This record gives sequence, C-alpha cells and structure tokens, in this order.
Amino acid sequence: MSTKDWIEKDYYKILGVPADADAAAVKKAYRNLARELHPDRNKGDKAAESRFKDVSEAYSVLSDPEKRKQYDEARTLFGGGVRVPGGGGGSFNFDLGDLFSSGGSTAGGGLGDVFGGIFGQRTRPRGTGARRGADVETDVSIDFEEAVEGKTVPLRMTSSSACTACAGTGAKAGTVPRVCPTCTGTGYTSTDSGGFGMAEPCRDCKGRGLVVDDPCPVCSGSGRGTTSSMMHVRIPAGVVDGQRIRLRGKGAPGERGGRSGDLYVTVHVGTHPVFGRKGEHLTVTVPVTFPELTLGAEIKVPTLNGIPVTLRIPAGTPNGRTFRVRGRGAPRRDGTRGDLLVTVEVVVPHRVDSSAKEALEAFQSATSGDDIRAELMRQAAQGG
Repeated sequence: MSTKDWIEKDYYKILGVPADADAAAVKKAYRNLARELHPDRNKGDKAAESRFKDVSEAYSVLSDPEKRKQYDEARTLFGGGVRVPGGGGGSFNFDLGDLFSSGGSTAGGGLGDVFGGIFGQRTRPRGTGARRGADVETDVSIDFEEAVEGKTVPLRMTSSSACTACAGTGAKAGTVPRVCPTCTGTGYTSTDSGGFGMAEPCRDCKGRGLVVDDPCPVCSGSGRGTTSSMMHVRIPAGVVDGQRIRLRGKGAPGERGGRSGDLYVTVHVGTHPVFGRKGEHLTVTVPVTFPELTLGAEIKVPTLNGIPVTLRIPAGTPNGRTFRVRGRGAPRRDGTRGDLLVTVEVVVPHRVDSSAKEALEAFQSATSGDDIRAELMRQAAQGG
C-alpha cells in the first residue's frame, strides 16, 4: 500500500466493528461483507466493487496482528487512521513529511512542517499564517427555577482583537513592519542536535515573523486591542450546578483570518428552599402526621410551577417513604420531563392540648400489648 494514502481512513468503521473487536469478530464481519459485496453478486455495480476493495484492504490489516498493532499505534499518535505500508512486520517506517504535507496547506504550515523538522527535513512552519483566537472563560449565576426551565442571560465579553489604530500590524500609522531577519518571516527557528531537529518560536519576533521598528502608540506594537461586546447566551433547561457550556466561535477573534476561539461558560445554580435535584428529577420532603400515615390520607404537594398536585397516601405507610409524581421534574433532552420525588416525613407536635393528650393516651393504652421492639431485641440477642 502507498504511504500517501489518506491517514483518516478508519478500517474499523469500514468493517463495522469496534476498535477492541477480537480476531473472531473481525473475521466474521469481513466474511459477511465480502459475501454481500462480492463482484459475482454485484455485476456492474461500481460502488459495491469499490466497497469490496475497501473491505478487503481493511481485513488485510486488521487480520494481521503485527500490522494491526502498527495501525493502532499510528491512530493513537495522529488521531486518525493510517494505511500501513505493505510487508509483514518489521519497524513502522514511513515518511511523516510526505503524509502530512498532502491534502492542502494549513494556517500554520501544518503538522508536516513540524514533524518534517523533527525527522530531519528542513521545511519550516510558516509563522505568518492565520492563527486561531484564544478561548475565553466566564461564569454565570442563575436561580434554581431558571436552571430547571432554561434561561437566556446577557453576558458582557471583553476580549482581545486587532488594534483599530494600526489595523493589527503593530506599526505606527504611516509605517509598516519588516520581515524578521532572524527567522526570515517564518516565525520559527530550528536547532539541530545529532540529526534531531526542533522548531521553536523565534525569540526576536515572538513568533509573528515581523519586526516593528516604530511601534503603534495605542497598542505599543502588539497589534492587539481590547473590545467589549454584549451577547445573549441560552442556558439549556436542566443544567446542573458547575456545568460547563461550550460555545464554538464565541471566544477571542483570530489573527490574520484565523477562526475565533471558543467561549466556555461555567454555570452556578442557586439553591431552593423547598425543592432539590436528583439528575432529571426534582425532590421535595412533605411533612405529614402520624394518623395520616396510619389511616391513609390525600394531601396536597407543591410543584415547582406553583400548581399543587394531590398525593394519595395508603394506610399503613411507613415514615420516610418516597412517592413518585410523574412528569413534574426537570426537562429532558427529548422534550419529556423527569419526575417529582415526594418523601413523607412525620412531624411530632411540640405541644398538645388536653383533649389531644387524652386521645394519645387512649391510643397508647389500646396498643400497649404490641411490643414493637421485640423483634429488634430478638435479633440483637441472636447476634450476640
């Protein structure tokens, strides 16, 4: 196979197996696809013929333990697939500069330039290319209800941008920067040590590739200024405290045509005096009386939207039991809602009047024959 094949090819995806599939699973997937795509069954079908070749190529690599090991190592190193040169086993030799220089140029010269320098090639990265803007981080605080239902919040962002006085050149009006003589405009310098080459940002121009002799008085030659803007960010429904939201392209502007960085918003959610959160569900603890649990009752339970619901408590309900009221929780991504988890808790009155006291004494007398701690004592005695 050619070393100039696309490094992005994913043999696992071609065979439809996960990256940790064993040899038997790889073989089974190949046989099924080969039988389906074989030219004898798809005469004249160019697409099937092309797929059959891809499947055969993928199997030739993944079925060979040594080739598969080399392929996996390359995917881990470079973040994508790579076609391994033919031959059985041996060292993993291929031309990094050749692989990474094909397929168009990148803003900063591409990985081919960097790795080419490391492995002895003398091509240099182009420091004067487009540069991506920096990522920006900010925090926002919202109420409990706003976190459950979602909210659009205004954010005033202050970020770095091209200086308006010098249009980002860093040079005083009427002058222009000159090409850095140290790095000849690349923004990088190379050092060699025993055949091992390293490229690093030029110290004289700080990686810009340009030198400013008469700096702009506004930005002091940096070419950067500060801008302030207002944007409205939608906080999704169901967000939790501490969640980090990423907004692509909303960070600092790029340089020389580079794309903007990203904005990261960390959300801080306030507490609620009544309700709590458990994932997509809301929680609430409702006080009840002993007779309500013993005899059964129907009680009103609050919800976050302010409209109470009726909850029926069966007779003989133990203290601390949790009931589920469906559809009264936080929104899910599919548009449905979680549940409201209602925990009942007996409240003991601090004071009782004479009639209530007589009723309690009568109840105590009527149930005095039942030793509710007998089983506890029996189990403790057996355990000892």
